[in-house]
Amino acid sequence: MRVANLGGRLVLVTADGARALDVQGASGGRFDSSPQRVYDEWAEFVSWAERADLASAEPFSVSDLGAPVPAPRQVFAIGLNYRAHAAESHFDVPDQPTVMFTKWPSCLTGPVTTVELPPEGHTDWEVELVVVMGRSAYRISPGRAWAHVAGLTVGQDLSERITQTSGPSPQFSLGKSLPGFGPTGPWLVTPDEFDDPDDLELGCAINGEEMQKGRTRDLVFSVPVLISRLSQKLPLLPGDVLFTGTPAGVGLGRTPPRYLVPGEELVSYVAGIGELRQRFVAAAV
Repeated sequence: MRVANLGGRLVLVTADGARALDVQGASGGRFDSSPQRVYDEWAEFVSWAERADLASAEPFSVSDLGAPVPAPRQVFAIGLNYRAHAAESHFDVPDQPTVMFTKWPSCLTGPVTTVELPPEGHTDWEVELVVVMGRSAYRISPGRAWAHVAGLTVGQDLSERITQTSGPSPQFSLGKSLPGFGPTGPWLVTPDEFDDPDDLELGCAINGEEMQKGRTRDLVFSVPVLISRLSQKLPLLPGDVLFTGTPAGVGLGRTPPRYLVPGEELVSYVAGIGELRQRFVAAAV
């Protein structure tokens, strides 16, 4: 099942990604149009959606899609969760998922956007698998984690490195939460759609040149482990968003470092889900 935010309305998307069914209309008002509120009644929604007739679904443009989860209560982002990325960043591989920050919800956008590059900044790319919670989770085991997941989507953890590392005690969240720095989408795909949701290919390219390519089986802390470890510390809520980490190939790890410039297009993907497409422009003066 594919769930999306089409022009601010909750829709089901056909398997080929070509047509969408408005949920509020098709459900006779049982579910409202909000793409965010559906996660608070996810089990009931899935039960209805599995029987929904998509015959009346209509064509749409991917450029009209917003973030599948536009206003989560909590956004978690995990750093150094691929060994090769830790190495290119000159850090040891952590023995616990403690390299953690947030991307503020105001930065979350849909899959096709234009992003302003901050002046005098070093904006980097980080393709990631993003997990969305469908049930509250508190102090659960890894074996129970997937049952609490609504679905998976593609994310870009765009990062302005100067802001991220400035100050006597660097913190990551501001430099990773500038306007447009959290593209997600194109839709949420439920875990049952994958042969193995713990082994998905992901990657990105700039103007057609491959920058990153990896597999989520290489995560230091898998999706179930991340959910379990986080849930030992605090409750995870329906609709919460979890950026799971990026593989090697970021601009900061290159010699010399390489950053995004105006005029470039970044295409990011997770196999079995879809792709994001960001075009970069200079900030308006």
